[in-house]
Amino acid sequence: MLTIVRFLWANWHKALLGVPLTRPDFHRTTGAHGATRSVVLTATSNNVIGAVHPENGTVAWRYLFEDRDPVVGYKAYNDRLATLSGPGGATFRILDVNSGHLLHELHLHSADSGRLFEPVNLGVAIAFDDSDKSKDTFVLTNGHTLRRINGKSGDIVWGWTSPDQTSLVVYSKVVTTSDAIYLIGLAKSFASYTVHVSAISPDNGELLSDADVPSSIINGPQGLIVVSHEGTRGKSVRLAWLEQARIHSVALTPQLKDKPTIKKGSAYLQVHDIGLQEKGLFVATKEDGSGRVIRFSEDGALKVFWEFADSVKSPKYTESTYAGGLDKDGWPYIARVYWSHVFRQASAHVLAPHLAEGKGLVTGFTFPFETQKHGIIANVAVDAANPEEFRVLSRLVLTTTTGAVQLWQQDQHQWTREESLADIRVAEMVELPEPQLVASQVGIEETESFGARLRRQLADAQDFPQYAINFAKRFATGSYASASSSIAPASNDTSPLSRDTFGFRKIIVAATSHGKVFGIDSANGEIIWSRVFGLGWAAEVGGRIFPLKIFTTRTVSDGDTPQVVIVGQRKADNSLVDTVAFHIDALTGEDVSGTSIGQDILQGQDVIAGALVEAYLFQDGPTKYVVLLDEYLQVHLFPDTPENADSFHKVAPSIHLPLRTGTAGSHRLGGHKVSPEKEFTGRHIAYPIWTASLPPNEDVRSIVTRPHEPVASLGKVLGNRTTLYKYLNPGVVVVLTSTSTPSGPATSCGVYVIDGTKGTILYHANLPAAGGVCDVKAAFTENWLVYHYYDDGSANADQAKSYRMVSLEFYEGSGVDDKTSSSDLSAYSNDTTRISVYEQSYVFPRGISTITTTSTKFGITVKDILVAGNNHQVQSFPRRFLDPRRPNRKPTAEEQEEWLIQYDPLLPDDPKRVLSHRYQVARIRKIITSPALLESTSLVFGYGVDLFFTRVAPSKTFDVLNENFNKAQLVLTVAGLALAIVITKPMVRRKRLRERWYAS
Repeated sequence: MLTIVRFLWANWHKALLGVPLTRPDFHRTTGAHGATRSVVLTATSNNVIGAVHPENGTVAWRYLFEDRDPVVGYKAYNDRLATLSGPGGATFRILDVNSGHLLHELHLHSADSGRLFEPVNLGVAIAFDDSDKSKDTFVLTNGHTLRRINGKSGDIVWGWTSPDQTSLVVYSKVVTTSDAIYLIGLAKSFASYTVHVSAISPDNGELLSDADVPSSIINGPQGLIVVSHEGTRGKSVRLAWLEQARIHSVALTPQLKDKPTIKKGSAYLQVHDIGLQEKGLFVATKEDGSGRVIRFSEDGALKVFWEFADSVKSPKYTESTYAGGLDKDGWPYIARVYWSHVFRQASAHVLAPHLAEGKGLVTGFTFPFETQKHGIIANVAVDAANPEEFRVLSRLVLTTTTGAVQLWQQDQHQWTREESLADIRVAEMVELPEPQLVASQVGIEETESFGARLRRQLADAQDFPQYAINFAKRFATGSYASASSSIAPASNDTSPLSRDTFGFRKIIVAATSHGKVFGIDSANGEIIWSRVFGLGWAAEVGGRIFPLKIFTTRTVSDGDTPQVVIVGQRKADNSLVDTVAFHIDALTGEDVSGTSIGQDILQGQDVIAGALVEAYLFQDGPTKYVVLLDEYLQVHLFPDTPENADSFHKVAPSIHLPLRTGTAGSHRLGGHKVSPEKEFTGRHIAYPIWTASLPPNEDVRSIVTRPHEPVASLGKVLGNRTTLYKYLNPGVVVVLTSTSTPSGPATSCGVYVIDGTKGTILYHANLPAAGGVCDVKAAFTENWLVYHYYDDGSANADQAKSYRMVSLEFYEGSGVDDKTSSSDLSAYSNDTTRISVYEQSYVFPRGISTITTTSTKFGITVKDILVAGNNHQVQSFPRRFLDPRRPNRKPTAEEQEEWLIQYDPLLPDDPKRVLSHRYQVARIRKIITSPALLESTSLVFGYGVDLFFTRVAPSKTFDVLNENFNKAQLVLTVAGLALAIVITKPMVRRKRLRERWYAS
């Protein structure tokens, strides 16, 4: 397709991993010639495991797990990465740690038989047999089953299952030695847990011994630390835990006959697993907050090796975060990182235990971490090198509360990945202003002297020759702005943000669930600005901001810089919930309301002391404001100004609001009107006027409204010159429902088209619930509704299972030339229900995650359907193929005039219409479209795990000359004609003069 090829350059794609769930891991592999290679491994909240190049922060590889197959554990060893996913660790996989290629996959048990624990990684563990060249793996699943898996073939060598099947003991750790495999778990008791250890033979999986270790643990399995030491007598292992503020430990031997010992001395508050168990190191913090490094010595005892200075709790700095890492020679390092409130910088202390003749050496540095921009440091990973005897160079990977991942080499920032963009909740494309030409000398002509004016005019004229040459070149060749020329700014461009000739460049304002909002340049995907949401009063107790809605309240056409309002839910850690609004300048990210100071944390304004029910954008002439409804259906305005209050008071009697009410699982749809006058609370209140007549066991899942877009044509002229008038009732909504038995899966799904002003059902379709889940996706624009679902054949045994796309068009009256002016009818007119519906169903190639339509400036261009498929691609489908009036026979001449084609139940899966091309656009949750200044072009932005941007022209670029058009020939032709006129004009004049003489 011409449009796709031409606009190929206009795409940009950002591959993301997601916010790390735990501390990332530096992992180093050694090549054939001794060369080492490092990657940073992480598992994320988007159910992705991936690796990042530490040199530049680019994604080395990633493995996307299905939503029904959540990652519950992973571990790397040499060149392999083992993963467990699904309930209880149902599926085992081996990946190549450098490329991410899948080497082995094994289903250990069905997902239905998987045990669900809290946390989800409880009861699963992975350990490698480091003494076996076959690279066998020991896998614990469901908290009670241990398997040995062959590293070469991926087959199960043997399996062992606990007799009690987790009724008493839940295992959580696996430790390997040449003599035995140790399963470590906790046994239930009345007030606490007891450590339970089982020793399994590594050869055949037989139980060697089984013992309860005298203990009383309150904090659960996260307080169990297993450390080992490789000595002259082989590998010795010791289990440590915290009990009554003392560190207890016991040696693990095949007979399990050793007695626990207590480390005397200080009282401890917490033990930290820093990833150096195999080096016999972990960190324990005392009750005063100071951190100590505990080491498993050769004599089998746990001893304090090091205490970090100034690590006691203090208001001058935050609590420390500890991490461990190895250099290329396998020597361990321990990093302590904290933030100083005094110096407004982060500090790192890196301990090398093997230096200074084994006494340990600490090096430290500060680095300018921007907490106002990236939040609080959450986790740290460390990698180090020791180029000289008393010199340690370290690299730190930080993850933050806002979802950022950074790498620092000593105090030098290397790169930042904003992984919170993989969890965008709301986004909006905002138009940029035109370029501003600023005259530096405007307004001084009256005061400047003649000499100064002459010098200024000569200086201004020095560029005239070049301008004249460029003008002549443009005039001769027509090399003006092109619809396919790049709009990405130069890397050194410092000019203010401005739109291009055709309005292709916009700013994308996107807010994430990790408390951050971004301004993204649609030309190249670069982040222009970012702000961290402030928690307001909840900053003292902690909490999170969840964006719910975004509205553009001021545009460039309003004569000022564009502004957006983000409405969010603030959930404090003390369980209080309220609604807050952030008013932002879309070009700079500045706080329009003035609540925030400069580039400090972006503070919002408290709007509702409770949860939000719904929010709308209202427009009264040039004035735009946000209307919010609280749990009591009281109306709140933002900004709450007297002008906005007067405006809303005037239109309140004419407002009809279809709202979803009720609790989860039993939501209902009801119509509401707004009281014309304020109630005793001082606010307008929405009161119910109707309830949709849905079955009592049907739950309203979502409401799909028609977007506010221009309608270029009120009807469709048919081939016989009659007209079908579009049904454009502004109160119509699409309602998606699910029907289920009490506390059971969904049995059916529903699609309703309802008149929101009085609750009349205009259309209803009952759909099957595939797998007990209603996954219907719908798009609604003008008089056109398209919805997608999966038909599992349950309703009709003769019907094949397939994905379906249903297209409907709604027209006024009973047929052609029956006009009721639906867009202007009174809400109480009977004509609002006089409609004609055309419907057609098609077999769709695959499942989708979201669906939308293109949008253009004036609505003249034909709309395409855009979908994000489960094959990780964004694809467009022409409306012509989805026209519900396609005849079941060969089209007549009149139907061909309408561009109708014969009905085919299978929609063509045209690879030329794949907008994402070669990109793997992972798990797009939503696609938003925005018009360009060219009527033919629609801008497309998709977000999910990845970000993707492109532009499409459904009717091709009919409003722009083809770039192959011979402009020079046109200019020469016009010039030649002008020259011919100049030459022939005197000749014609003389001829006419002679004719007059002869005529006389």
